[in-house]
Amino acid sequence: MMEKTDIRSLTYEELSEELGGMGLERYRAEQIFRWLHEKAAASFDEMTNLPRTLRQSLAERYEVVTLKAVDMRASALDGTRKYLFALADGNVIESVLMRYKFGNSVCISSQVGCRMGCRFCASTLDGLARDLRASEMLDQIYRIGRDIGERISHVVVMGSGEPLDNYDNLLRFLRMASDERGMNISQRNITVSTCGLVPQMRRLAGERLQITLALSLHASDDETRRELMPIAKRYPLGEVLDACRNYYEKTGRRMTFEYSLVRGINDTEKHADALARLLRDQHGHVNLIPVNPIRERDFARSDRKHIEAFKNCLEKRGINVTIRREMGSDIDGACGQLRRSYIREKEG
Repeated sequence: MMEKTDIRSLTYEELSEELGGMGLERYRAEQIFRWLHEKAAASFDEMTNLPRTLRQSLAERYEVVTLKAVDMRASALDGTRKYLFALADGNVIESVLMRYKFGNSVCISSQVGCRMGCRFCASTLDGLARDLRASEMLDQIYRIGRDIGERISHVVVMGSGEPLDNYDNLLRFLRMASDERGMNISQRNITVSTCGLVPQMRRLAGERLQITLALSLHASDDETRRELMPIAKRYPLGEVLDACRNYYEKTGRRMTFEYSLVRGINDTEKHADALARLLRDQHGHVNLIPVNPIRERDFARSDRKHIEAFKNCLEKRGINVTIRREMGSDIDGACGQLRRSYIREKEG
């Protein structure tokens, strides 16, 4: 039996070429692309303005990748929703809907698990199972949009996985998510997080995209960063920050520096002072994150007093800084937590 092509992962240009090879008129490509990406169709049967024979022919050649929600938890505090989606191969991934005054934002996963080993993150505890295809990244947004019946205006690629470790699928996803024939999400409303894969950061800077790049920094010196993030053994801070400067120079987009505050490890005034010195010639802002404790690690979050003191210290030294608002803390809101509890329950 012929293996079917993943039609939702095809760019508009690739789809046009494929359909042209089937002898179809050019306008069919836009029709089908809009069904897949603007209307988030889950099957060819939904494409009601296509002849039935064409729908059958497409179903024989192509698969429409669609995720299945196996769990959804809604926060009673702020309307955040955490989704657990099953993939066709039985793996599960998480996505989060966050409601803000400026619109609906979805945080998506880019891999099943992660191999980066950051010590405060639950996503990495079981290692990397596999990369997600562009269709599987896109459909997280489509399923959530359909579920709530509202437009998704912002996307954060900051769930499970290291996005730049799945570079080609990520790039395809970014171009398709912002395609005006699909969801038409402004690239300026898309943020991609990385733990600091320097070659891929430099490559991304040359892609001429207008997305925001967020660096998971979490320390102001190499020794502490190596303790928290194994990737720092390969790419020291000097190299990573050079890549950040390069990203700003090539794209004109200001960086975001993510900094998870871990009590007693990176949250003192001395650490804040060192961080301010480190970032003084960078174009960007610091996003302080009270770390989410996970049962497999003994890290504790900083208390409110330390967080405010850290923020004030940075501001006094001219650094633009915000404290990330906690979302969904009552529903296993942090990366990887819901997936791990689901796997544990399944394994009994």
